[in-house]
Formats: sequence, structure tokens, C-alpha cells
Amino acid sequence: MTQAKKRVGVLISGRGSNLQALIDAQSAPDYPAQIVRVISNIPDVFGLERAQKAGLPTAVIPHKNYPDRPSFEAALNAQLKADGVEIVCLAGFMRVLTDGFVSSWSGRLINIHPSLLPSFKGLHTHERAIAEGVRFSGCTVHFVVPEMDSGPIIVQSAVPVLQEDTPDKLASRVLEQEHLIYPLALALVATERARIVDGAVHLDGVTFANQPLTNPLPRGA
Repeated sequence: MTQAKKRVGVLISGRGSNLQALIDAQSAPDYPAQIVRVISNIPDVFGLERAQKAGLPTAVIPHKNYPDRPSFEAALNAQLKADGVEIVCLAGFMRVLTDGFVSSWSGRLINIHPSLLPSFKGLHTHERAIAEGVRFSGCTVHFVVPEMDSGPIIVQSAVPVLQEDTPDKLASRVLEQEHLIYPLALALVATERARIVDGAVHLDGVTFANQPLTNPLPRGA
């Protein structure tokens, strides 16, 4: 018997490039998740156009229309529950969520961040990575917990930092990897191959990378 696809809600605040990656992934017949609602807290963003072009239901819930975070999140929750959402994906959603909202979706709320967490939490990740002189940056998909940009890590992709990099150049290469790992992480969660065990993610049925990465390369490599 074919397992029913998990119902997904995606929260956005902007252009929605990671939303597009999820839209593209779900076009495969065997992809285990289906977006049933895209919600933006800001009207008229390009991500809503992406969703509408794909024939996905959208909603705009402006946070400015609510007196506080709990009332705004109550409206979010009401929409997600009405749509029967089982997994929530944050895709450039630029609002800090309260502990209450995060706890209510524990183990079912995932986020993508443009760094190799736990390094460079917060904003301006690429500028900070270059300023610190790290040789690898990257991106992380993780389960959301009340502490910002924390939580059990599902998938990461490492991106070499080049000597001539600017924040925009590095961001562009990291974004390419974001578009690859977010659909992968959602699929792992939707099929329950990514499970939280003792505060960390245990993965089933995956192939792990087994080669070290060095940057810069050794002489003669």
C-alpha cells in the first residue's frame, strides 16, 4: 500500500527560492510530501507568486495586524490546522517564533539556515564567515527548538570559502546547496527516516559522506 504523502505548510516572508526548491521536488511522483498551504506574513512577496503559479493554496497573515506575537501565531496555527498540516517548513520566514508555537510543533517544524550550525547563528552569516576566515561555510536544515537557530541537525552541506569571495558570491554558492538539501531533509522527515533520539537526529536508510574535505587543497592534489 502506498503511504499517504505528508501534508506540508510553508511559511515565507520574501522571494521564496527555497519554497521553489520544495515545489520542484514534490513534482516527482514518489516524493513523500505535498505542500497544501503557503503562508506569508508580508503581502505581495514573490514567493506568493511562485506558489500561485504552481497552483498551491496561499494565505497572507500580516503580523502587523496583530497586537502581539501570540495572537499572530494563533492565526497561523488556525490556518495550518484548518489545512491539516503535519509538517511546517520555514523558508525565509523572518519572524522569531515564541516558545509556545515552537513547542506545539515539536518534531514537525524544520528550518534552513545559511551556515554550518552551530556556527554563525543569526543574520549576516556570509559576512561573518569571511571576516572570521573560515575555510568552509555552508547550510543546515534542522528541527526548530525555542532557542534561535538551534535544534537537532538533519542535513548539512559544506561549501568552500574562496580567497576572492564576497558575501554575495559566497551566498550564491551556499544557496545552490540550500536548494538541494531542503527537499532532502523534508523527505527524510516525511518518511520518518529522520528521528530525534536523545536530542540528536538519528537517520535511517541514508548513505553518509565518508571522505574528508580540505581547503585549500594539499600541494599536488
